[in-house]
Amino acid sequence: MPNQDLRVSVVQAATAWHDPPANRALYGGLARPLAGQTDLVVLPETLTSGFSNEAIGDAEGMDGESVAWMRGLADELDAAVTGSLVIREGERVFNRLIFATPGGGLAHYDKRHLFRMAREHERYAMGGPRTVVEWRGWRICPQVCYDLRFPVYARNLFDVAADRFDYDLILWVANWPAARRYAWQTLLRARAIENLACVVGVNRVGTDGNDIAYAGDSVVLDAVGQPLLELGAQEQVATARLSAAALQAHRQRFPAQLDADRFALLD
Repeated sequence: MPNQDLRVSVVQAATAWHDPPANRALYGGLARPLAGQTDLVVLPETLTSGFSNEAIGDAEGMDGESVAWMRGLADELDAAVTGSLVIREGERVFNRLIFATPGGGLAHYDKRHLFRMAREHERYAMGGPRTVVEWRGWRICPQVCYDLRFPVYARNLFDVAADRFDYDLILWVANWPAARRYAWQTLLRARAIENLACVVGVNRVGTDGNDIAYAGDSVVLDAVGQPLLELGAQEQVATARLSAAALQAHRQRFPAQLDADRFALLD
């Protein structure tokens, strides 16, 4: 169990279409005032390009400018910085969430569930196992957008022998269209309630190059599914404090994990 609170900042903005330098300037400018005021900064999905199949033509490597920028921003803020980028490895391109921490720490997660309704699965490579990172005493499971619709993949398993959950916080970075905002709002709350874990969902705003509108609705939820902060449909930056004591009290008061079904993912 975490033994200290975690300050989480959500940053939602109108990502510029296929313009990495402009987006690094945009999100960097919004995040820099958070220096010393937060532990974790969460940026949207495909934050340097927007959600686009054509962005694979400009995909960067892990040694590219955008990953280096995220690592530098983590050092500037003394906080973890996360969001997804379009990343190339050899012949394959991934929608890859980067989790950068001060001092050079770097982890990543490749989006598992590719959004076939936009033919993402035809252009991008599917990720493998989910990732759990530890940061300032919290176990964090980062996922990307469409992953939110698959509760088995997100299930917070409990190790009885170790008396430990897989994670304490699960987060989704997204480009989730306004037309489906009710699903976004509902599923985020469901994931918190069923997994006895805090939830962060960060979405973009504005209209992209495919004329798709986004309503933001970024949120931080406690493990009961109650909002600690909710953003609207405009550019916003906000910070919430996740209480370690409240999380522990809820899990002790309502130990549903002891009655959970056991299962294993087949692939």
